[in-house]
Amino acid sequence: MPRLIPFHNTYKATGVSDDQARDIVLIHGWGLHAIVFDDIVPALLERFRVTVVDLPGMGQSPLPNDPYTLDFLADQVAAVMPARAHLLGWSLGGLVALRLALDHPDRVQSVVTVATTPRFTAADDWPAAMKPDIFNAFEQMCREDYEGTLVRFLALNCKGAESMRQDVARLKEILYFCGLPAHRALREGLAILRDTDLRGDLAALEVPLHMIFGARDNIVPAAAMAAVEPLLNERGDTALIEQVAHVPFLSAPDTFTRAVYDFYRRHQLIDG
Repeated sequence: MPRLIPFHNTYKATGVSDDQARDIVLIHGWGLHAIVFDDIVPALLERFRVTVVDLPGMGQSPLPNDPYTLDFLADQVAAVMPARAHLLGWSLGGLVALRLALDHPDRVQSVVTVATTPRFTAADDWPAAMKPDIFNAFEQMCREDYEGTLVRFLALNCKGAESMRQDVARLKEILYFCGLPAHRALREGLAILRDTDLRGDLAALEVPLHMIFGARDNIVPAAAMAAVEPLLNERGDTALIEQVAHVPFLSAPDTFTRAVYDFYRRHQLIDG
């Protein structure tokens, strides 16, 4: 029986010829799908071939019977991505991108994470994260009313942003566009966010890393940026975007893409 692979689509670059275009893969976060990146795809197409991927059980991707782990998600993306590519991952997708870069450094040219932290739950030595009791309550709500929990989660993604109302409306539109995600993908995706701790792995990354944070993020607080910086090697850096929450590419797409392109230029990953 053939192995199920995630839905993916590749868009040709519009601003450069095909032989000059580089490849970038966009990996979305918990509960949503690749359409969440639609506002930044046109700017990326000026230099890149853009591949978007729906994580298993979300968007248009099937949900295989495999254990739903971070390694599994990274392997699923690796199965459909170009031979070598830049990665851009949002929230849970940022963890997937980091795991992929750690496991397959020969296939990854750089990583940009967005509203991602190496550890999403707080600990005594990691206070700038969501408190475990809040996370556990969220998991319980998801088991009891997963559609209602998803809708509330969309509001939390946008809380505090100047464009909160517009952003929530847009995320709701995106959520229902492909139908609701599989319940198991949500439940076990939350377990990945709860249990993953990549703090000790960041210094081992062999590729340039740029970690973007939102100044008003209520899921990954801006204070996480200062906590992350000592964990990075000389190829890693951070950026903070003001007046946005957990979805900076939705709230401020132009500012966001400028930050991404500035990173690529600093590391000479693109020309000019």
